[in-house]
Amino acid sequence: MKKLMLFGLILFLASCKSKKAVSDVKDDTTKETIEETTKETVSVIKPTEVDKIKSDRAYDLGKRLLETCNTSKFKAFTKNEATDKVIANATAEKISTTCKKINQRNGKFLGIKLLEVKHDKILDEYTFRYAIDYEKKLFKRELMVTVNSENKVSAINTKEVKPTPF
Repeated sequence: MKKLMLFGLILFLASCKSKKAVSDVKDDTTKETIEETTKETVSVIKPTEVDKIKSDRAYDLGKRLLETCNTSKFKAFTKNEATDKVIANATAEKISTTCKKINQRNGKFLGIKLLEVKHDKILDEYTFRYAIDYEKKLFKRELMVTVNSENKVSAINTKEVKPTPF
């Protein structure tokens, strides 16, 4: 009986094919076209090429949001600083739950450092990427702040950066 099951398993594995279907090839070419278009419209620029208002807005709001984790006092964003979507998503409850997780894992927030600025030519948006400095150096996190053409923050998020192997 064991031999029969082993033979059936080998037959099953041998019958599996690893060829791509025709529809998969079409999807891959479409994906490549989208990635090429995105690469052409989004470019990395020097921080000195960005308006001082945009860079200051991104830095101030990002730092204010992260300092909330240290002080537990959140000053809500105004309509002049952020879009309605960001204001609706940045509630005190959501921020406090996120801060609890981050503080437990990373410790106290110390500061941010600008890594790069990307400019989306079609939407005329600037995305500022910051490295977040925490008390515990075990896990690295980054802050991404997107400022639109009206000098309002249209997106703000943090993510953990996986360490690169040697």
